[in-house]
Amino acid sequence: MHKYRSILTTMFPRLLSKPLEIGQSFFLFGPRGTGKSTWLNTVFSDAETVRVDLLKSDLYTDLLARPQRIESLIPPGFSGWVVIDEVQRVPMLLNEVHRLIETRAIRFALTGSSTRKLRRGGVNLLAGRALTYHMPPLLAAEMKDSFSLERAIRFGELPFVASAPDPEGYLKAYIAAYLREEVFQEGLVRNLANFSRFLETASFSQGSSLNLAVVAREAALNRNVVENYFAILEDLLIAFRLPVFTRRAQRRLIAHPKFYFFDSGVYRAIRPSGPLDTPEESEGAALETLCFQELRGVNDVLGFGYDLFYWRTSDGMEVDFVLYGSRGLVAVEVKRCKHPSRHDLSGLRSFRKDYPLAACHLVCGCAQRAYEDGMFLWPAAEFLSRLPEILGKPDLPHG
Repeated sequence: MHKYRSILTTMFPRLLSKPLEIGQSFFLFGPRGTGKSTWLNTVFSDAETVRVDLLKSDLYTDLLARPQRIESLIPPGFSGWVVIDEVQRVPMLLNEVHRLIETRAIRFALTGSSTRKLRRGGVNLLAGRALTYHMPPLLAAEMKDSFSLERAIRFGELPFVASAPDPEGYLKAYIAAYLREEVFQEGLVRNLANFSRFLETASFSQGSSLNLAVVAREAALNRNVVENYFAILEDLLIAFRLPVFTRRAQRRLIAHPKFYFFDSGVYRAIRPSGPLDTPEESEGAALETLCFQELRGVNDVLGFGYDLFYWRTSDGMEVDFVLYGSRGLVAVEVKRCKHPSRHDLSGLRSFRKDYPLAACHLVCGCAQRAYEDGMFLWPAAEFLSRLPEILGKPDLPHG
């Protein structure tokens, strides 16, 4: 397993670098399997590192009973980094981490695949003494020439999926492990069958405005239960609700957020499929999901500081993604079509009419890049591969 991880790290160096440049204690959050531990093992490969893996049952049990024992694992006069994996398993450790930062100036790298216990356990998040970063699945800009759009749409971008001989089997096992380890064993839900049925039902809301009442009815569950289940998905960092962009709105907008699982492959593995499903339904939503995870991932790891939204008017004009921040305003519409029509550009045109300064991009299946009516038309693979450049300087032409 360690050899396989080292191969993946060599193949796909990650773009995340700010934690090391700043040199301050930090949290690194992300779902299981996104490569947090592999990245930490790579960047902290020297002997001046103390590693605390809370997935080891004996160490977990010991520190759960006596969090203060963490100090005995750190040598006197130590000046390196202390890496704690899955810190949410022992939330009270953060009080000891806080104390050691203050009294011994120890630097900590803390990973977590859930924020639920940390937020709800009444523990402090180090009062600003640790920065927060997120590790997304692999990015097209990290895979470079190894990036395959069709494979990413079908199987997603989790690191092990990128080279797995049986990516479909890996994804099924990944979802089962999440249900078993993160949800059921942690006591987050009482009825695993209900939660599994909810997951499948929620997958049909992927990339759509989220209506809790409809999901509750389709899953045959109480609405309050469904709301709690969505909160669990968000706490586990495996799903997100995207709010509507309303800043200086000139039209009547809808209020419901859009819903996304964090990875296109995970979404497709959760969603039931059958002979009545059309490629447009499954592949279109998967491509939109891929764009969402790439936009969010590049923004996070490079620290661009955008807030992510979508835009939809009450009369049906829509833009899939809106990024707003100090660098500018970016609108992105995603279509699976190879030959975009005027209708495919109608949402971006409406948005640009209300926000003339916006950099507008249509991401589609076209064969080559084009520029039409002040808007960029991109082949999807090229757009995703060049996202760091596009988001880094959105007001510049991208020839």
